[in-house]
Amino acid sequence: MNHPYIKCLKSEKTESGIIFGQFLINSLRPGQGLTIGNLLRRVLLGDLGGTSITGIRIAGIRDEFSVIIGVREDILEILLNLKGIVLKSKTTEPQFGRLKIQGPAIITANLIQLPSDLEIINPNHYIATISTNNMVEIEFRFEHGKGYQLAGQSFSAKSEDFLQIDAIFMPIKKVDFKVETVYDNSNNLSERLILDIWTNGAITPEEAISQAAQLIVKLFGTLVDNNLTSKILESSNKESSIPMDPYTNIAIEELQLSVRAYNCLKRAQINTIGDLLEYSPEKLQQLKNFGRKSADEVFVTLKTKLGIILK
Repeated sequence: MNHPYIKCLKSEKTESGIIFGQFLINSLRPGQGLTIGNLLRRVLLGDLGGTSITGIRIAGIRDEFSVIIGVREDILEILLNLKGIVLKSKTTEPQFGRLKIQGPAIITANLIQLPSDLEIINPNHYIATISTNNMVEIEFRFEHGKGYQLAGQSFSAKSEDFLQIDAIFMPIKKVDFKVETVYDNSNNLSERLILDIWTNGAITPEEAISQAAQLIVKLFGTLVDNNLTSKILESSNKESSIPMDPYTNIAIEELQLSVRAYNCLKRAQINTIGDLLEYSPEKLQQLKNFGRKSADEVFVTLKTKLGIILK
């Protein structure tokens, strides 16, 4: 049997800025396709870091329920729009940016003044509209992290006057894979793995799979070097409260469900994906006013957006 190898079958960028890549890992032994596919998918979705806006400070504004005079959007709409900005950073240190503009004007991401280590991937992303000649001044805090971070868990929560934003650090939007069985001329059995990766544009699929492979090699290298036990003992107390699943703290608002399904979940005190995963499909359908149609919507959304399948 030949040695396994990987090659890129397809790479393309969509109009929305999402980059898609398809890869083939060939000449695998029976059973290796599923093992490698699951491992790569888990690392790609949960262990790759990214940069996101974690807080803003608006001149003259104290909380998210205030109103910016002359601006069409309220604070909550602006915060939601800011979550759609895709950033690429050369450093993992917290950084700050500024925006100062006088209306009337349409505020887009390219108007934000950034440090040299930061780049906005979607500069035309809409933020807000100023309908009068008022001045709007905003300061942004950018931080690097992994997974999903709720507003109350900000790394720099002590910063005064900053409105916290739920941050999505994951540069990978979606990962799919399939395993195919191959027979050669001698009727020998092997497998090949086809891996599909969608990124938010801050990283290419090629870079993503390279970083994921390096993380896996580093992990198993630690096991080989016998250094794992001491590191676990040193860090167990610090990490005991950190959820292992990167989706645990994602708010259900990110699923963008219909109003009926969303309201039923909120009434049942299901506020995060972690809360939702505690319910079986049968238990979900027992919720008041939560019928089969709403349940199907939740199942499909979990699968398409996060790759989670409720058993």
